[in-house]
Amino acid sequence: MSALDTRRSSLAAGNEASSLGSADSGAAHGGMAARPAPGEILRAYVALCKPRIIELLLITAVPVLFLADRGLPSLLDAAVVVAGGTLAAGSANALNCYIDRDIDQVMRRTRGRPLATHTVSPRAALIFGTVMGVVSVGLFAAAANLLAAALTLGAILYYVVVYTMLLKRRTSQSTLWGGICGAAPVLIAWATVRGSLSWPPFLLFLVVFFWQPAHFWALAVKFKEDYRSVDIPMLPVVASLRRVLTESLVDSWLMVAASVAVWPLATGPLYGVAAILLGGAFLAEVHRMHWRAVRGRPVQTMRLFHESNIYLTLLFAALAADALLH
Repeated sequence: MSALDTRRSSLAAGNEASSLGSADSGAAHGGMAARPAPGEILRAYVALCKPRIIELLLITAVPVLFLADRGLPSLLDAAVVVAGGTLAAGSANALNCYIDRDIDQVMRRTRGRPLATHTVSPRAALIFGTVMGVVSVGLFAAAANLLAAALTLGAILYYVVVYTMLLKRRTSQSTLWGGICGAAPVLIAWATVRGSLSWPPFLLFLVVFFWQPAHFWALAVKFKEDYRSVDIPMLPVVASLRRVLTESLVDSWLMVAASVAVWPLATGPLYGVAAILLGGAFLAEVHRMHWRAVRGRPVQTMRLFHESNIYLTLLFAALAADALLH
């Protein structure tokens, strides 16, 4: 029996005992167990969408609209990207929760998710995620163009099928290759405006793609025992901290190189200076942590996790500001 099977059995026994206790308590009081309030159910469906991840995706997608439009984007394009992007990401995240419900109820970090707490049923989550995905693709097809719709559909399917179902439980490099769908909003936003793709959005795609490993591995280091308990071979689970930070360092250099390469192709000096300064500061932090790991000193990877959020936000804010001024 695997570690995950053992944890599931223990959890199932605990849940059964808890359910019996709740039933006895309800019977003693002459009533049934309380049903979730409407507000609680609404919050559960919002939680299924993982709003923090959606926020990160929009942070990269919306500024690309400014670059693609060479200034302030049209209200329609902005509305389609924000609404359609939110629905598409919410769809992928809800379907991810549906597929991962077996491990979510075991991991400490995810035990409070709606499917793990049985606030939302698996069938309801599956329908909810599927409908949002269909609506998002239809919105891009109707209000933007078929290329944006196809990219949206591809991103949803990649996250659900390739990342969640095929890679996550099989390879330590799932975070790296899962970055394809995480970086897709950049391409979708550009395609919404232009109806085609070119080098600037591909380079920005690479920025986000290579940003994700350092960002998510930093978080996974903190929760590596959680991932180990459910047999998820995240890199921090199967490799040393030194190797994790070595790979993060390589990816970070590629990220900064891609970000700077955007400058001569599509932007002005404001973005270029920001890319160099922000990239230099980020690389200095990753090098510092790698140096400490090599020497066996304590490393606070969550600092890198938070700084990576700041880096991405400021870089894409500079992209939007430069497009307005350039």
